[in-house]
Amino acid sequence: MKLNEFPEDIREYLVPGPSGTMFYRCLGCRGIFDSDSLLYTCPSCGGILMLSYEPTGEIRGIEGSLWRKIFDYRRMLNISPLKGIFRYYEFIAPVIPLESIIYLGEAHTPLVMANKNLEELVGLPFYFKNEGLNPSLSFKDRGMACALSFLNYLAKKKNIKNLLTICASTGDTSASGALYSAYLTNFMKSVVLLPKGKITLEQLSQPLGSGATVLELPGVFDDCMKVVEELSEKYNVALLNSKNSWRILGQESYSFEIAQDFDYQVGDKVVVVPIGNAGNITAIMSGFLKFLKANVIPEAPKIIGVQSTHADPVYRYYLESDPPKRHFKPVTVKPSVAQAAMIGNPVSMPRVIDLVSEYNGAAGQKRVFFVSVTEQEIMDAMIIANTNGHIACTQGGESMAGFMKAVNQGLVSKSELGVLNATAHVLKFSSFQEMYFSNGFPPEFEVKPNRKFGNTPLSIEPAGLDKLPEPGKPLQGKDLERFIEATAAKIASILDLKKR
Repeated sequence: MKLNEFPEDIREYLVPGPSGTMFYRCLGCRGIFDSDSLLYTCPSCGGILMLSYEPTGEIRGIEGSLWRKIFDYRRMLNISPLKGIFRYYEFIAPVIPLESIIYLGEAHTPLVMANKNLEELVGLPFYFKNEGLNPSLSFKDRGMACALSFLNYLAKKKNIKNLLTICASTGDTSASGALYSAYLTNFMKSVVLLPKGKITLEQLSQPLGSGATVLELPGVFDDCMKVVEELSEKYNVALLNSKNSWRILGQESYSFEIAQDFDYQVGDKVVVVPIGNAGNITAIMSGFLKFLKANVIPEAPKIIGVQSTHADPVYRYYLESDPPKRHFKPVTVKPSVAQAAMIGNPVSMPRVIDLVSEYNGAAGQKRVFFVSVTEQEIMDAMIIANTNGHIACTQGGESMAGFMKAVNQGLVSKSELGVLNATAHVLKFSSFQEMYFSNGFPPEFEVKPNRKFGNTPLSIEPAGLDKLPEPGKPLQGKDLERFIEATAAKIASILDLKKR
């Protein structure tokens, strides 16, 4: 739809320009720092940073009803920078000019409702939000679209000719960072650090295919992250992990989309998200808080963070009900099928602590909960979801297992509706599915297949035939007729088909 075809009273709001100011805010010493640079930790105390926005008076005066109208009309615009996460421009990073925004088709992923069979099994109706339908097949593209748009803007403003991006990853961050960096290959190169042997072959192929330099290190993600932090503190590199506050901003779009897709009525929704480095749950809480403060939504949804028993430091922290007695302790992780969640010392933990308190306070009651699930529950849930018409990854299985646990524990009421985060595409984790079907999991994963969910190919080769087709040697005439007839009969017998 062209701009001149929209109602006159809304046109001036649809195509925004840069406005206001942004700044880094330290969660430790509460220091404030200019956003027009790359900062990952507080220069004063080393604390974790969040980005804040100080709007102009004109933006500050927009009412919630008008914001809803702006977003709903923007949905019909054919302007590339406003098609992705920046549909919500004023709530993401409104200092970045539209011409610097990178859009690769990310965001606006579908909400797919569970069928009746799955609903009955879980105990309540729910949706999967299929984040695997982003360009690099995971939710990380939301954050990268913002972080790389900022880098693109900064490079133009400061005339930077050569920029190296770097990240530690369990797979999805590296794929996303490499993809978006490749789009800016005229001045940008990408390096990713991966724990050797700890990601799937499908995930490894993604940064390689995008031309990134891939470095495999011993240990687990936490070890790679420590090395990346050292590099980003001492060398001229752009960090792309969730320690980068611009990443968090982009991922807030997940909350904005859910609000818009439910016509801004989310008070009865339960948003379930797996926790790894804690960037995603941070962004989701922050996003809903922004909409709540601006009166875009009247109520905040319930949020449930899920962790595997093999990597559950956030869950353990919140087991203590008395806030003054809580003390965060990193954990030593064990192998997990939910690889993106296999993190024992989440970088964004200070953000989680800060935002959980603010979120519950703004809602006027406890609205953020945490549950822990086993590896067996994660894999069973993933297989069950996908045999009921979904494309959930292992983290999607973790969300579903967590939602089931929350329902059983009474954290969710019968009047509520689940929105489950399937963070990546199931094909990234096809090796885990194969191990499940073939009972091939190493013992440290603590996963055994449920035989009723098993599925393996059957080899059909009818007996009594002298000749069978081979590549480059097709059958012809009577030989082909006999093969077709015998093979069809064999298949009919296996499937118990009845003749017409």
